[in-house]
Amino acid sequence: MRAIDGPMTEKTAPAWSRPSVLLALACLMLHALANGNYGIFRDELYFIVCGDHPAWGYVDQPSVVPLLASWSHAIFGDFLWGFRLLPALAMTVTVALSAEFTRAIGGGRFAQWLAGLCVLLAPMFLLDGVLFFTDMFQAMTWLGLGWVLVRLEQTGDERLWLPFGAIAGFSLNTKYLIAFYLAALAIGLLATPLRRSLARRWVYAGALLAALMVLPNVWWQQAHGWPFLELGRAAAAGKNIAMSPPAFFLQQIVFVSPAMTLVFLCGLWAGIVRPNFKVFRAFPIAWLILFLVFDASHGKAYYLSPIYPTLLALGAMRIEEWFAGRRARAAALAVVAITGALTAPFALPILPVDMFVRYEQSVGFMPSAGERDTVGLLPQYYADMFGWREMAQKIAAVYWSLPQADRARAVFFGNNYGEAAAIDVFGRALGLPPAIAGHNNYYLWGPRGHDGSVIIIIGGSPQHYADLFRSYAVAGHIDAPYAMPYETGQPIYVLRGMKQPLSQYWPQVKSYQ
Repeated sequence: MRAIDGPMTEKTAPAWSRPSVLLALACLMLHALANGNYGIFRDELYFIVCGDHPAWGYVDQPSVVPLLASWSHAIFGDFLWGFRLLPALAMTVTVALSAEFTRAIGGGRFAQWLAGLCVLLAPMFLLDGVLFFTDMFQAMTWLGLGWVLVRLEQTGDERLWLPFGAIAGFSLNTKYLIAFYLAALAIGLLATPLRRSLARRWVYAGALLAALMVLPNVWWQQAHGWPFLELGRAAAAGKNIAMSPPAFFLQQIVFVSPAMTLVFLCGLWAGIVRPNFKVFRAFPIAWLILFLVFDASHGKAYYLSPIYPTLLALGAMRIEEWFAGRRARAAALAVVAITGALTAPFALPILPVDMFVRYEQSVGFMPSAGERDTVGLLPQYYADMFGWREMAQKIAAVYWSLPQADRARAVFFGNNYGEAAAIDVFGRALGLPPAIAGHNNYYLWGPRGHDGSVIIIIGGSPQHYADLFRSYAVAGHIDAPYAMPYETGQPIYVLRGMKQPLSQYWPQVKSYQ
């Protein structure tokens, strides 16, 4: 009778009461409250436009996420919560899988709660569940690779290299970042018994499957002169902020939060010292390699984020071994929850923007986006959610004020893909023609038949315009106080009579960054 009357065990508890299920529901509810706030993000606009031009690849990313963004926008239109439903669902699944992975490697209910709560509330993963961009599948797929490797050690079934290859192939078609993880993980696996797989055919079958899945994108990159490599060189040469190793590690703490950092550090320890599975040794090695490579190449600090669900699971399981008492475990969960609640407004648009500005100023902290651009009232990832619709309306007002003869030849030239995409997405209903730009994939789409006789542009140098055009005039003004500083407080120019055909000048507008 004592066993029946006591608390339910892991095996007898109903499935709905598992930490993975409850945390997944909490994740979905949290994003349901937040994802429709503020506005659409710069990159989200760009991905919609890229997906509207289906291709096997683009200058700065593979094809899957832009296609999904285009389809989502076609279904939900300007209903932002609906448009962002997929990233919310992807992060909900990631949170659930993190808790379930912890259970699969031997973690009890406390470890599952701890790992899942860390992934749910870590600032970087909160943001991944908001924005429709290429990172939304990374944490899920990197965790999936770790899970397959654990199953491979548990079962010895070499055929598991096929799902490993399938996960890698899918992830490569959403973002190239996992290629670095695959290389680092391969080095780490040499320190484990799974290195024996190199003498068997299934690991090569998995690699072949991944290669076949990404082959169309590789062909596209090759056909267009490997633009992604050019893009990477530009980032390393000056676009991204160079950081010392301590500064780079400090950014890891910012992205994961201090409490969750302690858990993933325990995960690194658990992978090195008396690991429950020998394959665990591969993950700290991979983390260290990625840390050094990304820092040395001036990569952005968040590039390391997808490995953390795996390390958080390892760390939660080790902390569960150390914290046997209920009070200690409750305190650990409380610290994670409180820390997550305090940092959440910096990654989740859950506060009204004016309230967020006051909150940000009260704590005296503004996260860095890892780039050199000057920020204003808001951190970059929030600032880039403001001003785009208003920009399109201002451009439309200038466009429709032109004489009919000029309007028939006029086109908006975006200084970057955000400006151009805002016109392409919001300008359709305003009667604007498709925009042109030299930034990333817009460069490949070319001048779209325009000769440069009438161009509308935001900001820039009047002296430069005097050199290139027969006349220029200020026709409006952009004012969006929450936007990035270079996207607000700028005049709108109408440029007339380009002194050489735009098609000849086009190679000079190329900007891959």
